[in-house]
Amino acid sequence: MKFINSRLALFLAIVFAGMNMAFAQEIIPEIKKDSVKPAPKFTGRTKIDGVVAVVGDFVVLDSDIDLMYRELQAQNVPIKEITRCELLGKLMEDKLYAHHAIQDSIIVSDADVNEKMNRQIDYFVEQIGSEDKMVAYFKKKSLENFKTELFEMIKNQELTERMQKKIIDAVEITPEEVKQFYNSFKPEDRPVFGAELEVAQIVIKPQVTQAEKQKVIDKLKQIKKEIQDGASFYSKAVLYSEDRASGQSGGFLKMDRKTQFVKEFKEAAFSLPEGEISEPVETEFGFHLIYIEKIRGQQLDVRHILMSPKPSPEDIQKAKEKAINIREKIVSGQITFADAAKSESDEKETRNNGGLLINPKTFTNRFELTKLPSEIYNDIVDLKDDQVSQPIKSVGQRNDVIFKIMKVTDRFDEHPADYAKDYTKIKDLAIKEKQIKEIAKWSGKKIKDTYVKVNGEYRTCKFANQWVK
Repeated sequence: MKFINSRLALFLAIVFAGMNMAFAQEIIPEIKKDSVKPAPKFTGRTKIDGVVAVVGDFVVLDSDIDLMYRELQAQNVPIKEITRCELLGKLMEDKLYAHHAIQDSIIVSDADVNEKMNRQIDYFVEQIGSEDKMVAYFKKKSLENFKTELFEMIKNQELTERMQKKIIDAVEITPEEVKQFYNSFKPEDRPVFGAELEVAQIVIKPQVTQAEKQKVIDKLKQIKKEIQDGASFYSKAVLYSEDRASGQSGGFLKMDRKTQFVKEFKEAAFSLPEGEISEPVETEFGFHLIYIEKIRGQQLDVRHILMSPKPSPEDIQKAKEKAINIREKIVSGQITFADAAKSESDEKETRNNGGLLINPKTFTNRFELTKLPSEIYNDIVDLKDDQVSQPIKSVGQRNDVIFKIMKVTDRFDEHPADYAKDYTKIKDLAIKEKQIKEIAKWSGKKIKDTYVKVNGEYRTCKFANQWVK
């Protein structure tokens, strides 16, 4: 492969795309010393910020490498074994993708970049302590100066991701290629898949009274009137919206007819004219005020405020008693766990599948034991085969109180890859290898066709790609 260091490149791509750091550290172990190429010894070099490389229409500054180091440190990534040469190689790869993304008319909107930037800043502030400390940590003159640089970095990252996606979208794999990939391993060298579990759950949610619903409706109507009298929808969303994903950006969303929003929300949004605010709209998430900021053909710029009615202590106790009753029927044999899930569970995503949880990484029902999410592991770690847990009070995805009844429905021991039993996993590995080769082929060709210059002592870096021509 023609990456600086394939594991480092993937790790950095995950980090700078803003993905979950725990996931990044899970799939990429700490970089081993023997996998890192030495940095040039820039002895006697005066530290002056300047252009260290040019790729197409983009330049890379020495300070860009410093910024990457600090960003990695802020995200608790071990940097001891990461050299300036490797980070320069990663930056140059990103510039190559970004340059050709622009050439291919790939567009990244400022709204999308701002949304990611705000999330990134929130994360830094949480890790470092305050905006002032963040600015000082990254050695910037002001918050605005920091935002300007971060905006450009994230925009280029978005261009990079979309260009990479365009390259690999056309990559397909045949069953014969999967078989060839599998047969390329000696029996003793085949991938080993860890012990796995299938886990099912029944979720019982407290039922909210109509009186509590009316309180939320009245509050949203009051907010609507205040906005119509001149208050800012943005500010009200920041203050009141319970949608954590959009609340801090003033409730902003983009949507079109294909966007996967709940039916009631989508129907209400597309029925409103530009500039109008809806009456409270009820969905499974709660009640929404919906404001149509801009209509762009079939695409809408929407802001919304979400508020959810809260159950009373009595409502919560009734839900707990219902969960206890359901468990007793399962344990006594009056009903199977799967049938109870189908008839009683309030979690629509799993109830029609007998309560079986879906692994969001593989889209199967199996979870590797060592990679179980902590919230699942803690609930089932002590369960024996066929044992049904007591009702577990928990917090749902919408920050609401729920009760869960858990069961381990099947177990699979650690084993070497088996073509028949593990075809889907083997196919995933095979297509990823093919995608990496396609990206390497693309980058090798584009480097030859693109203006590239590496300056000064960085020319002595041992790049895997042919950056120094």
